[in-house]
Amino acid sequence: MLSLSSRIGSNTCLDASSCTHSSLSLSLSLSSLVCVNPLIIERICQRNLCPVGKFSTNAAKITPTTVNPILDDSSDANNRQSQSRSSADWKAARAYKESGFIYEGKIQGFNGGGLLVRFFSLVGFLPFPQMSPSHSCKEPQKSIHEIAKGLTGSIISVKVIQANEEMKKLVFSEKDAVWNKYSSRVNVEDIFVGRVASVEDYGAFIHLRFPDGLYHLTGLVHVSEVSWDLIQDIRDILNEGDEVRVKVIKIDREKSRITLSIKQLEEDPLLETLEKVIPQVCNIVNLMFIFIILVSSSFTRQN
Repeated sequence: MLSLSSRIGSNTCLDASSCTHSSLSLSLSLSSLVCVNPLIIERICQRNLCPVGKFSTNAAKITPTTVNPILDDSSDANNRQSQSRSSADWKAARAYKESGFIYEGKIQGFNGGGLLVRFFSLVGFLPFPQMSPSHSCKEPQKSIHEIAKGLTGSIISVKVIQANEEMKKLVFSEKDAVWNKYSSRVNVEDIFVGRVASVEDYGAFIHLRFPDGLYHLTGLVHVSEVSWDLIQDIRDILNEGDEVRVKVIKIDREKSRITLSIKQLEEDPLLETLEKVIPQVCNIVNLMFIFIILVSSSFTRQN
């Protein structure tokens, strides 16, 4: 019980129909407070006279409410839900990586190094070198960033190649997804028209064109498979963007590698030479053999 003497006087009561006094000495109990000006209540609370409750008002009266602070925990609940969903999505990402399944995600945007791909509630990274060659070969006049801008908002098939929740690294590869789809259509001895993607000291990478007109896979022509002649610098023969015919000579399906050859589409000059020389040699040998037989036969008759 809290006692308080207060002169109400000119203060207007909330329930004017039941309050007829002009002044009143109040003995206040926080559980029986009625017909009091809200400003007085505010002053009482400001002086810590009612630390155990807060008042709620309606049109007719003021009633106290029990002191159980109502915390707005909606943000905490949202955070917990978000964390739970994020954890579940990281688990899904690891499952995709381990299984090798292909995921189709929406391209959210791009940065200086690659595309940003949505994976459920997460956003992963697709480096430009892990993109299918079909994009750059389709629009060779455009820069990689112009191509990335044009792809934003579209759906892309990728494989998860890295899923590290602690490091927050989710990395995709479109090349690996394309390999799953198209590598079965490539066999040793197949001949493709290709486009030179890049030239290195050890050889050239060639994008292979498929019947649909797109370049889906990339193979390597080692410098030793470029020409039958001795090559000092491969760049004297091949340059980026050149179109060439190549022959598949080896496929490593476990490592997703295709080995190509340009020179094996041509006859080995040495074999051509031998083919020309050997008949002549054989003819000479035959003539010599016939000559020996004739000489031997003549010598026998003389004896």
